[in-house]
Order: sequence, then structure tokens, then C-alpha cells
Amino acid sequence: MSSEPEPGIAPDETRDRNWVGDPILMTVDGQDFRVRAYRAPSGAWGYDFDWLSGPHEYGFGSSGAGMSRAEMEQAIRSFLAEIDPATGYLAE
Repeated sequence: MSSEPEPGIAPDETRDRNWVGDPILMTVDGQDFRVRAYRAPSGAWGYDFDWLSGPHEYGFGSSGAGMSRAEMEQAIRSFLAEIDPATGYLAE
């Protein structure tokens, strides 16, 4: 599994996840995100970051080791740094 961000939000009905705990709502640099954690069949942690205040249904995923709240905030900041303000999508 890759720990690189993967843009896009898969519809809930297409996800086969074993969610762990309740979603976390976070505001980072004025942007709202929902973070949901899951355990992959391999036992690795995975996270879906849904950008709730963005101009589109969009977000990213990360997997590997468990993440602290500070690591989640950094992942969100890294994602936002890659967004093209003109389109609201990852810069080309």
C-alpha cells in the first residue's frame, strides 16, 4: 500500500472499509475536513480525508502507520498546498 495521497472521494456505497471509531472533523487553515480511519485486511491503518468546505467533492487517502492528530493536520496542509486555487483541484 502506498502512503501517497490519492485525490477524489469514493461514494460511500463503493467503499469496503472496516471503519474504526467515529469520524474526526478538523478545520485546518480555514478548511473543513472529515477524517475517517479504517484497518486494511493487512492490518495497516488507512485514512480517508474528505474536504467538506472545498469547491468540489474532493479529498485524499493515506495508508500505512497510525497517524496522530498533528500528522493528520500536516497531511491536510500538504494536500492544500497542491491545490490550484483557480480550479480547486490538484495543480497539474
